[in-house]
Order: sequence, then C-alpha cells, then structure tokens
Amino acid sequence: MQRVAALPNYDSKPSALEDFWRALRPRLAIAGLQGLPERLSWPTELLAHWRDPALLLGQTCGYPLVTELAGQVRVVGSLLHDAPGCEGVRNRSQLVVRSEDPATSIEQLRGRTVAYNGSDSQSGYNALRSLVAPLADDGRFFGRSIETGRHRSSAEAVRDGRADIASIDCISLAGFRRYLPDSVRGLRVLCETDDFAGLPLVTSLQTDDATLALLRRALAATIADPANASTCAALLLIGFEPLEYAAYSKHMTMRDDAFALGCRSL
Repeated sequence: MQRVAALPNYDSKPSALEDFWRALRPRLAIAGLQGLPERLSWPTELLAHWRDPALLLGQTCGYPLVTELAGQVRVVGSLLHDAPGCEGVRNRSQLVVRSEDPATSIEQLRGRTVAYNGSDSQSGYNALRSLVAPLADDGRFFGRSIETGRHRSSAEAVRDGRADIASIDCISLAGFRRYLPDSVRGLRVLCETDDFAGLPLVTSLQTDDATLALLRRALAATIADPANASTCAALLLIGFEPLEYAAYSKHMTMRDDAFALGCRSL
C-alpha cells in the first residue's frame, strides 16, 4: 500500500517541511516500512485526508481531533517548538491587534470585530471563545465576526482594518514574523489564551502498535540528530513528545465550559 504523509499546518516555509520529511523518511525505510512517499502531500480536503486508511503521518488541529475525528485516528504525539507562547508540549494562542489600537486588555475589545480562521480551530476559535465566554453578555462578546479560512488571512484582516482582533496559533505567528513579515506588519500581541496541548500528529486507525512506536522513535531521533539542526531551526523545532488521545481532553473542557456560560459562538 502506498502510504501518505503530510504536515500542512505550519506552512510558512514549505521547503523546510519537505527537508524534514527527507530526513525522517530514511529512518522509516531502514526500519522496514514499505510504500513511503517520496514527498509530502499537501491536501486541500483535510477531513478526507485525516481519515485516509493510508495515512502514515499527518497533522491535525486538536479541536477536530476530539470532535470530528474522535475514534477515527491514532495520536502519535506533538512536535515541540521554540516560539513565544510555547512551553514544552503546551501552546497558547496569541491575540493580535493593530499596534496603534489603544486597548490594553481583552475586555476593551467588547463589541468590536474579530477575525477567525474557522470554527473548527482550537487556536483560532475554541481557545478564544473560552477566554471571552466569562465576559460575554447573553452569549456574545464581539459585535461582529469574520471567518477568513486561515490564520494568515485573519492576521491580514486585522492589519488591513477589516477586523480588530484575531487569535493566532503562537507557532504560526512566529513563522509569519520570520518568513511572511508583511502579513503581520503593524500588529502586536495584546494577550494570550489559556494553554492547551500542541497540534497532534496522527496516523490511520489501521496503523499497528509496532509502526506507531517506530514513528515516535524516528521523529524524536530525526529532531535530535545534529545533521538536521538547520532544518529543525528553520521550523522552530526542538523536540517531539509522544501523546495519547487523552492529552486533548482540555479542548472539550474549554468548549463545554463556554457553552455552559451561554457562549456558543464568536
């Protein structure tokens, strides 16, 4: 069977992700895995991709993991990054506003316009909803919301004045600052959300225990190998942590607590 591998979520520098796969792939091949792709896939239909029985290694968001993908994939673990807002396997979303915005706290954004990448996003939506839910009136905090489709577009919406605030994955934001600085020109971080487990690497439900263990060993070894230091530095990568599905339970707690306060949407 031809296997599938993709790491599409942090794509500020796609060439570095391809370099990482080229470093990881030989370790898997030497261990006897067959059907390894030469290159990463760049899927556009993500749910279908994550549910593909041929998926060897993919990356999803923690919120769809515990909602739409519950019981349909196996969790491999999470990559660790060196970026503001990261602490080990725990990440935070960073809320960006324009530099000239006088707001000094999230409370001062009441009634204004928020941009978000998608309602299925942990960093762009669920974590932000959890933050503002205790401040909401009749379930509403923001006056208007704009769905943009991706974190970069949310940042650009704030930059261009079409929105006043956006919640950006801290690793994405660090990547934008390094590789796509125009997308975050004139923005500053107002505050951060509560922390949560970083993006899960996943594999098909059909992946056996031996292959799962191999993936975890190979990921850790690839990142630790000094020969890959420049590639990992380009991706802000500093480690890998094996995780199980239960590590993402806080995502549902965030949602349920917001719902209990009557805040079901942004």
